[in-house]
Amino acid sequence: MGTRLKVLNVFKALHRTRLDVFRDDNRALTAARLKINEEFKKNKNEASEENINKMIKIGSDVEAVLRQTVVQMEHVGENKLLLRPREGLLLENVPYCDQPRKKKS
Repeated sequence: MGTRLKVLNVFKALHRTRLDVFRDDNRALTAARLKINEEFKKNKNEASEENINKMIKIGSDVEAVLRQTVVQMEHVGENKLLLRPREGLLLENVPYCDQPRKKKS
């Protein structure tokens, strides 16, 4: 895959992730869009293949961090927040147990 196509794929992935992670939060959506576009414009004249590959890696890592770790919360009262996790962040709830499980023979 050509370098230009890799850069475009990372750019698109970041924007798709931004739309999913910050859904219904216009302020965060706008700020993330501006930051993504700013970083890509700032480096658009980069000619070094090595530096471009490093930036592609960084962009991919940022996209993964956004997708896997950012959770939306909304103020619903004086001292209350409403957690709005995305489907991909929900994990199986396994209860904690102080006693180690005994292996069945």
